[in-house]
Amino acid sequence: MTDRRRIVAGNWKMHGSLGAARELAGALAATAHEPGRGLPEVIVFPPFPHLDAVRRVLEDAESAGTLAVQLGAQDVSSQGEGAHTGDVSAGMLADCGCSHVLVGHSERRTAFRESDELVATKFQRAADQGLIPILCVGETLREREAERTGEIVLRQLAAVMELCGAGGFTRAVLAYEPVWAIGTGHTATPEQAQEVHALLRGEIARTDAKISAGLRILYGGSVNGANAAALFAQPDIDGGLVGGASLDAKEFLRIITAV
Repeated sequence: MTDRRRIVAGNWKMHGSLGAARELAGALAATAHEPGRGLPEVIVFPPFPHLDAVRRVLEDAESAGTLAVQLGAQDVSSQGEGAHTGDVSAGMLADCGCSHVLVGHSERRTAFRESDELVATKFQRAADQGLIPILCVGETLREREAERTGEIVLRQLAAVMELCGAGGFTRAVLAYEPVWAIGTGHTATPEQAQEVHALLRGEIARTDAKISAGLRILYGGSVNGANAAALFAQPDIDGGLVGGASLDAKEFLRIITAV
């Protein structure tokens, strides 16, 4: 297997107060580590209003030589700038210190009816501003039961491939998050997750084998300290996109340690 550095990303969603966000970031960043241990890349995704406060906590911890944690945003506008009240552009996120941004999260696709084409545009906007987009794809329970998982995730991937090509994934990350496993306590088995990850990697390999081999693909869907090791042991699963468990510093660190 190609040596791909692992990632553990914590999506805090719309939870917590500003004080709680600072406390959580501080607890995570204060974890000392030994240089050279090959720890995974750790990214946290706070709500928009908490980005600057969390950035300051993480920067202070990094200057003190503790665990380096990167900052990401949960969404980005499909527009560059202009009269788009309520939107946040990729350039603004970069100015706030973000290195990554989620695009196409299942909650955006379902609750806000974001199309594959809109998600692809957001992906491109993020990449154009130097952000690393994490493209989320996944199927609902009904789609899985109808044996349409492959069709759905490949369709969602194809929209980005058509707009950005395989080259768009040179600095991007892909995340498979079965909708039926998000926040439900139900997790895809390691074998189920691996099957979809291998399918996604194989699809990109059809266009560019080198980019495919280096692409990091995360699993998201009720990841916790108990199941993380088995999931991350699969050859095409390169880490996790963690939701609820990332709001508990001890549990999130258990997942990081599992890598």
